[in-house]
Amino acid sequence: MDLPVMRRLKKELEELRYELKTKLPKELEVARAHGDLRENAEYEACKERQGYLNARIGQLEQRIRDLSLYSVHSIPRDAVGYGSRVTLENGEDGAEEKYEIVFPEEVDPAAGLISISSPLGRALLNKEVGAEIEVATPKGKRSFQIIELLTIHDRKDLNVS
Repeated sequence: MDLPVMRRLKKELEELRYELKTKLPKELEVARAHGDLRENAEYEACKERQGYLNARIGQLEQRIRDLSLYSVHSIPRDAVGYGSRVTLENGEDGAEEKYEIVFPEEVDPAAGLISISSPLGRALLNKEVGAEIEVATPKGKRSFQIIELLTIHDRKDLNVS
């Protein structure tokens, strides 16, 4: 499955590998040319960057492996799952709130992108239109009803294969 988050993570991984294998060795060579490595801040900065790149590449490779286990076919067609756009009615004032369920790497609360593992995301998972949910928040329990649902299967804006 080639989800947007996978494409973004693979692109970042490719860029970091390029930096680690191509750009950083040149920077290290220039830093070495400056002399005594024990007091060479530029060399130390390059070595720290190298350590960071290796660690981040390892994290990305693991996350890509984890995400590759997801299958579009396992995401429900008539209930909330990854990639769903959900319109909720607030049980207290009747106001509508719209959210998209995403993986943690894609979260942007200001844009309505909430994590599949957030309290609201977990409460919504596998629920259908008409379902009522309660979510514990720092300000107390909030209740919602799902009034509209567009699953990843119905969305035309995602190129999911």
